[in-house]
Amino acid sequence: MLTAGVDLAAEPKGTALAIVDWTSGAAKVLDLQVGVSDEPIVKAASQVDKVGIDCALGWPQEFVQFMTQQADIHLADHNFDGGMEWRRRLAYRETDRHVRENTGRWPLSVSTDRLGLTAMRCSGLLSRLSASGVEIDRTGAGLVSEVYPGASLRLWGLNTTGYRTSEDLRAELLTTLKIQAPWFDAGGAEELMITSCDAFDAVIAAIAARAVAMGKYLPPQADQQAIARVEGWISLPQGSLSSLNE
Repeated sequence: MLTAGVDLAAEPKGTALAIVDWTSGAAKVLDLQVGVSDEPIVKAASQVDKVGIDCALGWPQEFVQFMTQQADIHLADHNFDGGMEWRRRLAYRETDRHVRENTGRWPLSVSTDRLGLTAMRCSGLLSRLSASGVEIDRTGAGLVSEVYPGASLRLWGLNTTGYRTSEDLRAELLTTLKIQAPWFDAGGAEELMITSCDAFDAVIAAIAARAVAMGKYLPPQADQQAIARVEGWISLPQGSLSSLNE
């Protein structure tokens, strides 16, 4: 099995792509790139079994409805108080609330944080993938799934404090990862994983994609399926890191 992990940014700078090969008893990073445009991602998608993208695949449905209403002020519903509870409903997707329940932390809001620019790029990427013949299912059931590297690491029992901003902490985290998963071979990508937080997260996204491909993740429940198809769904891994090598 081949999995791809994409740490997506608003522009190629800051975007990383990893390809991991899963064989009996081992997982090896075959390729790791930074500064990646859409084209290599689309090409990789045609060659792998699962793609994990670290970016929101959609926007909160209530936020989209609200913005549509605001297009015509004469038709807008002014019977809202603008309070924090109402704003949070617009700021967070159903999957964000799911992540909060399972990890204790809120993901970035695609409606109100800078993630929105990256999500716009992601929307274009998804359209390119669709044009190439990939059937996009935002629930994660198809080739593409939305993943969250930081949350994945924490659910596997690893300490992620400060790893995005410190090479030393990434080096320590990689060492711990290899201890818990001795079958994982970073190969020539180890140095890049340490020097670039984007490269590191792309590799983790590819590992998280493996969990989704094996069905070892928390999918949307029956009553969440419809909204997940519109808003996207963060596929949180379930089970231990070692179980991915079965």
